[in-house]
Amino acid sequence: MKKFTSIICLMFVLVMIFALPASAAPYKTYTYSINGTALYSPEAYNPVKVIDASYIGLTDEVKMKEFYPDLEQLGAKATIASPADLETDSLGNVYIADTGNNRILVLDPYYKLNFIIETFINEQGIEDSLSGPQGVFVTPDKVVNGEEIPGRIFVCDTEANRIVTFDHEGNFLKIIPQPESQLFGDSAVYSPVAMAVDQYDRMYVVSSTTYQGIIVMTDEGEFTGFIGAQEEDVPFWDILMRKFQSDEQRKKSDKIISKEFNNITINSGGFIYVTTSSIKEDTVASAITSKSKEGDFAPVKMLNAAGDEIMRRNGFYPPSGEVDLKKVSVTDTITGPSTVVDVAVGPEATWSIIDQKRSKVFTYDYDGNLLFAFGDIGTQLGNISSEGLAAITYQGDTMLLLDAKTSKFAIYERTEYGDILINALRNQNERRYDEAINDWKKILQRNSNFDTAYIGIGNALYRSGDYDGAISYYKAAYDTENYSEAYKEIRKEWMSKYILLIPVIVIAVVVGWSQFMKYAKKVNKRTAISGGKRTYAQELLYVFHVMFHPFDGFWDLKHEKRGSLRAGATILGVTLVGFYYQNIGRGYMLNPKEEYTGIFGTILSVVVPLALGVIANWCLTTLFEGEGSFKDIMVAAMYSLAPLPLLMIPATFISNFVLANEVDIVNLVVTIGFIWTGMLIFFALMVTHDYGIGKNIITVLGTIVGMVCIMFIAILFSTLFTKIVSFVTNIVTELQYRA
Repeated sequence: MKKFTSIICLMFVLVMIFALPASAAPYKTYTYSINGTALYSPEAYNPVKVIDASYIGLTDEVKMKEFYPDLEQLGAKATIASPADLETDSLGNVYIADTGNNRILVLDPYYKLNFIIETFINEQGIEDSLSGPQGVFVTPDKVVNGEEIPGRIFVCDTEANRIVTFDHEGNFLKIIPQPESQLFGDSAVYSPVAMAVDQYDRMYVVSSTTYQGIIVMTDEGEFTGFIGAQEEDVPFWDILMRKFQSDEQRKKSDKIISKEFNNITINSGGFIYVTTSSIKEDTVASAITSKSKEGDFAPVKMLNAAGDEIMRRNGFYPPSGEVDLKKVSVTDTITGPSTVVDVAVGPEATWSIIDQKRSKVFTYDYDGNLLFAFGDIGTQLGNISSEGLAAITYQGDTMLLLDAKTSKFAIYERTEYGDILINALRNQNERRYDEAINDWKKILQRNSNFDTAYIGIGNALYRSGDYDGAISYYKAAYDTENYSEAYKEIRKEWMSKYILLIPVIVIAVVVGWSQFMKYAKKVNKRTAISGGKRTYAQELLYVFHVMFHPFDGFWDLKHEKRGSLRAGATILGVTLVGFYYQNIGRGYMLNPKEEYTGIFGTILSVVVPLALGVIANWCLTTLFEGEGSFKDIMVAAMYSLAPLPLLMIPATFISNFVLANEVDIVNLVVTIGFIWTGMLIFFALMVTHDYGIGKNIITVLGTIVGMVCIMFIAILFSTLFTKIVSFVTNIVTELQYRA
């Protein structure tokens, strides 16, 4: 008995160690940080089952006899072949485009076969059938002006180049043929693969062979135009060459045509989501790495009825799927941007795209923030076969993913974490801010790295008037745009409180600066007349004459000895202070990640380029009849630095009070400082060496080359020295061991 008890206990321990929870997903769920680092989170969706032909009932001969009474053997009819699309309606029914079998399978909400759309009697009374249908779209019943209008099933009959409509019971209604328009061209091929219909019964059709954009038609099939044509990334060299080509050469050149779309869906507001996988990978990758907010080369777009791109891209990265372009799958190494093949609208204005390359789902909110990403390649429950992910749709709170390779679709149910997330968005959309804050805090308890939760709390606090509280949460999520809006309200309140003090401060600063400049001018004028030995203060104030009168200033600086190394060193020191203050004192709008460089690094970033430039210029001008000594060049260079701290320090101070649309002004002021300094250095070298403009330009370019050469030689010698020291150290160590 004791032996039996021991065995039972051992088995129990092994089960506890090696067993996985039933809900454990075979993939990781994650979002991305502002730096592109994957931040893992709780699962938002868990796989629960996979639906195949047998589960649907296609292998049930009794059931199938209802649809094929004359068929002796089921054969291919008992399978799903090359499915291309998956759709649901408002009642939860599921529609599968069984492309290989030329039919549409209609399932009930429990994924059992309801009926099949395959053959029908057309308007001419002739028996007709579908041919390679690749897309299906279902409209709900609706009431217009008191009249009930039944919904319809739209089938993209791809190989037959038409759209066929049926009622919700599968009865044929009408055929919508290829639209007639000169815009298509005589040789154009119409191959509808996906479509959507808005609340006004306008049809938006994606044709796999149409490059002008999305085809828009009326309910009667009348063509009204194209919308949303994609821009083509044309190299600058090609554009330049076409400018000089003749008409005949242009005809022979490759035509520039936009890329086609591959899928489409529509939300309750009538806005269209379209996807494409035809844009060059390098172009998409560039948009992702640069965090582009534009939609010109995005793999997913949101369009209004006029075709204008209106998608919000307020997340850290544009909603294009994978951000880590070197992301490694569990089963294989996959690189490059996502291959986006479908998009689906979820609850509370969320939407999801699927990456066929990685078998992943990426879900975003209306503002383009990544809510979660999950999925992987594999054969476990919840994983999709390689290059098999073909379609996505929502069935209420449930997500359905179609695997075209295995001809199955997987069912994913939302988890508790996902429910809280959607509730937070719902409360936020319905302006129940207190409840939204509670939901977002629950999210943070489960996932403290979820930046969208911080933004959600910030939005709720902002709308309730707590701008200070909102700012703290926006800062935690590096959300500069919303931070700017909240700070705008705080600044507005502060300015209204101190409205009389602001002009007094501005006037005092302007008057004080004006008086100081008058004093400096007076001292410089008196010093020029009096002659004699210059004081330190006079040498220092002379920089304000040099800044505005570079030709006279640098001439006197060299020949009249109006400046000195000590004054130049002071200017260099103030410049270093300016750079260090800019490093640590920039406002949040200019440095949201609060990245700083140490004081030693700041000193090196200024002193090393200055020293290299002076040495290289002195070496070069010695060979090219330059009249300036090493000291002359050094003093002139240090005096030329003066505009940098004078503009950089106040710009850095002001950066703590600017909004998002004012950041460019601060950057412009600093840029002016660099340009001003660059011009002073150019004129300083020209006057110091008594060069003409042409010779000075050549000398400046040579100086830059010389700086590079000196850097190369310094790195080379330091590397050699390090290796020699290492070699000697190893020999000494070896001798010590042998001794």
